[in-house]
Amino acid sequence: MQIWARELGLSQIGVSGIDLSSAEPGLQAWLDAGFHGSMAYMPSHGLKRARPAELQAGTVSVITARMDYLPLDTPTDWQARESARSLQPGEAVVSLYARGRDYHKVLRSRLQKLQHRIAQAIGPFGHRVFTDSAPVLEAELATRSGLGWRGKHTLVLSREAGSMFFLGELFVDFALPETPAVAAHCGQCTACMDLCPTQAIVGPYRLDARRCISYLTIEHAGPIDEALRPLVGNRIYGCDDCQLACPWNKYAQISREPDWLAREGLGAASIADLLTWSEADFLRRTEGSAIRRIGHKRWQRNVALAAGNALASTAVSAAERLALCQALTALAQHPDAVVREQVAWSLARAQ
Repeated sequence: MQIWARELGLSQIGVSGIDLSSAEPGLQAWLDAGFHGSMAYMPSHGLKRARPAELQAGTVSVITARMDYLPLDTPTDWQARESARSLQPGEAVVSLYARGRDYHKVLRSRLQKLQHRIAQAIGPFGHRVFTDSAPVLEAELATRSGLGWRGKHTLVLSREAGSMFFLGELFVDFALPETPAVAAHCGQCTACMDLCPTQAIVGPYRLDARRCISYLTIEHAGPIDEALRPLVGNRIYGCDDCQLACPWNKYAQISREPDWLAREGLGAASIADLLTWSEADFLRRTEGSAIRRIGHKRWQRNVALAAGNALASTAVSAAERLALCQALTALAQHPDAVVREQVAWSLARAQ
């Protein structure tokens, strides 16, 4: 089955059982602390996330999959280059995983093809594919099945692949031998915790999503806390800082998947240019991208926030400053109150 998976472009697969009861207290404590923020679906699903058989009746085993996502054109010093982009305030930064095609679509397709291969070998069976699309404890299943260990930033880490990969699952209604878990190798390192711009990693293995830039720019729909806005910097969709700091990512694997190549405007673009995107531009340029799901208004809020941080920086040229102010002024009467307030805050940063 591992050979089939690799032929389909998956980097690694493992097998987990479905008894995740030992993970339930930690999940409940995280929810009780309110760390899920405005993601109301988290508490509404509750402990169902830790009970695979409740998500898909008849599930006996879970096949987990890793799919590396660093694109083919990634330079060897990518961590240093990506880290340096925070020092270029006029340039917008999109998280590495979101610069190409929507991973939900790509990974789901590969897992469905894997299911078909298995069915050809053993006959029809009950199944369901998940790619971050339902209340599944992905990291828990991945660590139990040997894809890696849970890093202090809460992401799954692999000695062979760092953390730059997607996770997906194939729930099946027949028993498979479980693959053994691997030992954790974070040791005393706290690089991810130390570097987090907003200190969202409040303790080892504890993430307060309400402070996380990925949550703020993707999941959170309302105004972003003013105290956190300057810390967001030039990140307009997601944040890779904890991964860039992780020493294990020197082993991150380059993928041969063409779908991960960055689209125009998502790999490198000026904040001023992105502010001028109309809704039609946004929909056209993000077609088939994970970014499209946040919608144009939230995109404008994020880019406007980054523009305000750029205007407060002395590293922005006079020409860039003028372009940013003009683009923001054009949005000053935006019909959406959240965007309008963000634009006003950002323009005030130019004073």
